[in-house]
Amino acid sequence: MDNRPIGVFDSGLGGLTAVKELEQALPQESVVYFGDTGRVPYGTRGRDTIRRYAAQDMAFLMKQDVKAVLAACGTVSSTAGDIGQALPVPYFDVIGPAARAAAARTQNKKIGVIGTSATIHSDAYRKALLKLDYQIQVYSQPCPLFVPLVENAFVSPQEEVTRLVAQRYLGPIREAGVDTLILGCTHYPIISATIGSVMGRSVALIDPGKEAALALAGRLREKDMLCGPGSPRQAAFYVTDEPESFTSVAELFLGHSIQGRTQRIDMENT
Repeated sequence: MDNRPIGVFDSGLGGLTAVKELEQALPQESVVYFGDTGRVPYGTRGRDTIRRYAAQDMAFLMKQDVKAVLAACGTVSSTAGDIGQALPVPYFDVIGPAARAAAARTQNKKIGVIGTSATIHSDAYRKALLKLDYQIQVYSQPCPLFVPLVENAFVSPQEEVTRLVAQRYLGPIREAGVDTLILGCTHYPIISATIGSVMGRSVALIDPGKEAALALAGRLREKDMLCGPGSPRQAAFYVTDEPESFTSVAELFLGHSIQGRTQRIDMENT
């Protein structure tokens, strides 16, 4: 048994999709979430900057004495996996679990991948998918405006601006005839209703945060690293910008209150 918390981090709010899945899969586990809301988005930054931010994020979580780290960020997963693999605790990212789920789901071997510019340019998902099945055809599309739309709460299926942006981005992938679409940024499942309506009911949407959370849960069970019976579940949230706006939106995504559990930190002095 291991009663330490699970560490999850992302550039902003998107990683909360993974936290929600962890809460459902492992309701007895404590979670420490770090959202780098003061420096979001990561996806438009240069590779060296992303890697520096990722290293800082992981170092912060390690100071919280976590027993595992989940990089709930497609951009970090595609550019800084080696940093995570060097941690002294189990490390998980979203690339492998999502690729495996998509490869298992597709029927026509045509898979779409959407993500930040950094994630798409890294070609990480294509490489992972082709390693699983060389016959898979991958159609990729960067969607840089999705993250700021989500961070600013333009998430309702009725939001016309979000729908127009989705139609512009997703048109080429839809026309390619994909039957499976990887939402290659953990912000994107938050607007999955809009994405799904644009793509059509026949296209399966793969949520990387969900797949990564399930993979982490399975590993902790295998390694007997779950919390012991009766351990009080706790959750703590850290951000690098004002916590009030984060808290209000986070509660919509998680479906419960996190009042009093969000703290702002200064990464330069941490």
